[in-house]
Amino acid sequence: MKQVPILVLDFGSQYTQLIARKLRESGVYTEVVPYRENIEDIKARKPQGIILSGGPASVYAEDAYKPDEGVWELGLPILGICYGMQLITQHFGGEVVAADHHEYGKAKLKIENDSSIFKGVTDDSIVWMSHGDKAEKLPEGFNIIGTSENSPYAAIADDNRKVYAFQFHPEVHHSTEGTAMLKNFAKNICGCDSTWNMGSFAKEKIAGIRAQVGDKKVLCGVSGGVDSSVVAAMLHEALPKEQLICVFVDQGLLRKDEAEQVQVMFKMLDIPLITVDAKKEFMAALEGVSDPETKRKAIGEKFIEVFDSEAKKHTDVAYLAQGTLYTDVIESVSVKGPSKTIKSHHNVGGLPDWMTFELVEPLREMDCTS
Repeated sequence: MKQVPILVLDFGSQYTQLIARKLRESGVYTEVVPYRENIEDIKARKPQGIILSGGPASVYAEDAYKPDEGVWELGLPILGICYGMQLITQHFGGEVVAADHHEYGKAKLKIENDSSIFKGVTDDSIVWMSHGDKAEKLPEGFNIIGTSENSPYAAIADDNRKVYAFQFHPEVHHSTEGTAMLKNFAKNICGCDSTWNMGSFAKEKIAGIRAQVGDKKVLCGVSGGVDSSVVAAMLHEALPKEQLICVFVDQGLLRKDEAEQVQVMFKMLDIPLITVDAKKEFMAALEGVSDPETKRKAIGEKFIEVFDSEAKKHTDVAYLAQGTLYTDVIESVSVKGPSKTIKSHHNVGGLPDWMTFELVEPLREMDCTS
């Protein structure tokens, strides 16, 4: 298991992936794992710091999400965000209660005390609040380092134990200097280097594809979007042309001229593309259906059927590859934590039991962490 400088425990926030993204963009490799990750698996990654994400639950609820108790005993720097702050407050002996009113929107962060986590951050910078609970009493050893008009404990810290907590979400775009705070935590407090980049990540994944696939064939589902197009390009670089079968399904639900644009793009990339005209099949599956979620399920099932039908026309197809934007994963229920369903997506959720394909593992990892 590779070393992961910053490990994010996901408690179900739909912002969680932004934490990893902001830190990776800063050159610090970061992974997201479920909040319930076993402590031995956490240790095996040799993190230099832990971030506790936000989440939809309350820490005082009977079935509240809690990490492995061993997390607190690692002696590593910890940053808690929203729900993560409330976990820290509760664990170290403070008190968390339901707020008089839910706070949602922009706030001005007033820096009250010097802290390395606020190095270079200007006073009264804008931060994004999204919470229904609050810290009522701070644990012993913690100091207030930031306040806002409605949050007297907007940011707290125990510098001796290197434990920090924000009531706001530094990972979202609306927190104007949030990225600087995350970088300060990773670099100044955890001592992480800025050596990671997408180029080395892509090389690692391409090597992983070659190692797993060998001389077998891969069926790649193509929609024309950036997600599936990037996957197709990586497979094209990793494998000989005869091992890659890219299938584009024209389901009749595309934008004007989009099918033609997809075909032109793949020709420019020199990636062979099979286009399947499945408009009639998709329209038949949607006929008389008005519920949006039922429509999405029907589209997903039809995609799988079309891909399976196309695969049977070729010999030795062992793997299915697909691209998935992480927004789709989060909306369909995060695979990392207990976030709530917004809507399902046809390319999220794995394969039905009756299919004989395997998913290309390096690509699955990329979907879940990038």
